[in-house]
Amino acid sequence: MDNNTKQTVKAFILQEFLPGENPDDLTDETPLFSAGLLDSIASLKLVSFLEEQYGIKVEPSDIVADNLDNLDLIAGFVQSKK
Repeated sequence: MDNNTKQTVKAFILQEFLPGENPDDLTDETPLFSAGLLDSIASLKLVSFLEEQYGIKVEPSDIVADNLDNLDLIAGFVQSKK
């Protein structure tokens, strides 16, 4: 997986949704939505960030846990959309 993508998305998530949290607690496999760390509003902000940052188009059908539930999945999803 693309470590640069993971680090960029991790920094965004920490800044936007988890300010003050220990960055070490957010690993590549930490469940974001299924564990309740992020909600549906956060998913829309995350998708908007991914589209702007990576120049990809995210379809409504793409906004599922299989694509966005952790940093590994997000990096793979972004790579598949490029």
